[in-house]
Amino acid sequence: MLLLPGIRSHQRHASTLLIISQRFSILNDRLKISLYLIPCLSLLPPVDGAVMPSWFDIHEIPVTADSPKDESSVLKAVQDVHAMLDKEIAAGTDPNNVFVCGFSQGGALTLASVLMYPKTLGGGAVFSGWIPFNSSIIERISPNAKRTPFLWSHGMDDRTVLFEAGQAGPPFLEKAGVSCEFKAYPSLGHSISSEELRYLESWIKTRLQSSS
Repeated sequence: MLLLPGIRSHQRHASTLLIISQRFSILNDRLKISLYLIPCLSLLPPVDGAVMPSWFDIHEIPVTADSPKDESSVLKAVQDVHAMLDKEIAAGTDPNNVFVCGFSQGGALTLASVLMYPKTLGGGAVFSGWIPFNSSIIERISPNAKRTPFLWSHGMDDRTVLFEAGQAGPPFLEKAGVSCEFKAYPSLGHSISSEELRYLESWIKTRLQSSS
């Protein structure tokens, strides 16, 4: 399982990343699969002018359903993730047992990376993410990629990536012919809860059983 974190700008976000990483590690131990925490690979200037690790350019925070999209920056990051997936699969891992999970900006990148990957994977899980490109990208999604299911989870009290941005995900995927289960969590802000991870665990177990 690849875990793609979001932007890490200051100590609070670093602490959140640590907590999320620890929770995913526990999840991986129970599922008996491997966790790969992929750090952001580039230093990019965000909206406030400070330099921080980031996958691609973000032009405004909070992110809304109508926020500007920088597709060229997103697709460059997708190539980096695809290289990691190719390496893992070339090492002998069954693509049906590969799960890509991402939080915040990492969730947006998870969506893009899985949809643009030429093979069917076990699944993609988006936490507090958004759609980082325009609907024209649908024409570039391969038949194999359309068979990869998604789990999309979002806190209804999120003030960094607004809930409306998450809500736009399932209709977009439905239009693309991709299966997506959407889970809304009342009172949850921009974070990942234990409840979300418990559901992710059962969701992955179902996918592993069906692919075995």
